[in-house]
Amino acid sequence: MSKPTLTTESGAPVADNQNSATAGVGGPIILQDQHLLEKLARFNRERIPERVVHARGSGAYGYFEVTDDVTAYTRADFLNTVGKRTETFLRFSTVADNLGGPDAARDPRGFALKFYTEEGNYDLVGNNTPVFFIKDPIKFPDFIHSQKRDPFTGKQEADNVWDFWAHAPEATHQITWLMGDRGIPASYRHMNGYGSHTYQWTNAEGESFFVKYHFKTNQGIRCLSSEQGAELAGKDPNSHQTDLLQSIERGVYPSWTLYVQIMPAAEAANYRFNPFDLTKVWPHADYPLQRVGRLVLDRNPDNVFAEVEQSAFSPNNFVPGIGPSPDKMLQGRLFAYADAHRYRLGVNHTQLPVNAPKATKANNYGRDGLMATNGYDRHAKNYEPNSYDGPAQTNEALSAPLAISGYTGTHEAPAHTKDDDFFQAGELYRLMSDDEKKRLVENIAGGLSQVGRDDVIEKNLAHFHAADQDYGKRVEARVRELRED
Repeated sequence: MSKPTLTTESGAPVADNQNSATAGVGGPIILQDQHLLEKLARFNRERIPERVVHARGSGAYGYFEVTDDVTAYTRADFLNTVGKRTETFLRFSTVADNLGGPDAARDPRGFALKFYTEEGNYDLVGNNTPVFFIKDPIKFPDFIHSQKRDPFTGKQEADNVWDFWAHAPEATHQITWLMGDRGIPASYRHMNGYGSHTYQWTNAEGESFFVKYHFKTNQGIRCLSSEQGAELAGKDPNSHQTDLLQSIERGVYPSWTLYVQIMPAAEAANYRFNPFDLTKVWPHADYPLQRVGRLVLDRNPDNVFAEVEQSAFSPNNFVPGIGPSPDKMLQGRLFAYADAHRYRLGVNHTQLPVNAPKATKANNYGRDGLMATNGYDRHAKNYEPNSYDGPAQTNEALSAPLAISGYTGTHEAPAHTKDDDFFQAGELYRLMSDDEKKRLVENIAGGLSQVGRDDVIEKNLAHFHAADQDYGKRVEARVRELRED
């Protein structure tokens, strides 16, 4: 069987792909070698800007299957029938490091899931922790700057990391998660995923509920100690990518069970915690987990760049029956995620195969721009309304309206009865075994003891003391020991 003909990008056959055209034998290369110029020019442009956060990632395709009836809470079509399956794409990632960083880092893990539903793509963008470091998006650029490489030293600096946290007491809860035993997952398969934010579900009767998503790994939780993580990062920086790829290739398909916590909308105002605060959880005793379905990953991407690096997720990609809540971090991300992809990939990134709808078709009046690939009827109009039977609005809101009141301005979030920055961090600490507490203290003290300024150390220690007296004492004692060595 003969091989297909190698061509240029314009489709012309390539006569010689081994030798550049020259002016005589041994002479200089000539400008008319179109094939050489095309290859070099394309090579120079093969990389795109990496994500500012979540740069280091892996992904796989799969499906979500509904196992329990949740139609009392949402009219989302992909959730309306037990046994119904929807194709998905899931991207895992580390948050702070660059594209070349190691997988086995102590860092939150992104858990970004795209459902290719019959009503359009639904993106659920979360992490492997149910909380985050901050509660207002205006602090997000500063937070990420503090965690990224210092502009002078070119590396992550403990002074920057802990100085920001010293001025962000609401981070204490997430720090306790990050520095605890779950801070370095053994693999992407062996960690949970969370929607983290609060979302709104609306049923067919127009009743609204606030929900939190919990994807519980069916492989069991497995994590690495700091020493194990450092060793693995040195031996195989691609450890989690390798594990995910090989497990799916072997037919060992990772899976997660989706549960949700459901809060009737009327209960939000008087709940003891602000239910829209990303630094807080809803205790399961208040709102128990209710099973929804099963997520399975069963197919690796054919091309990591095309399908993982160019995958784009945005929490503003909702479907009927699901919408946003007043969660301020979520509200900020509704803009920031989509805008980041327009910068990295272009305004037509939603036309790329990994991002395009699969169970339906995008039908709107967007036209032109770089890399436009959608073909349109040459007589189709690009404005609306029109008299030519173009696509029209449904007049049916995706979700229930959110009640608002008061004056515009920069406001702190309303305080609920238990809304301090330390209560839930203390609750998490008190749930840990003594061995877990020892490792948590060691991980925190290992970083905090490297900080050069005493006042920054003292501010952070005050946060741990406020969370739990024993927590603060242990961290303070260990920091003192390490600084005296």
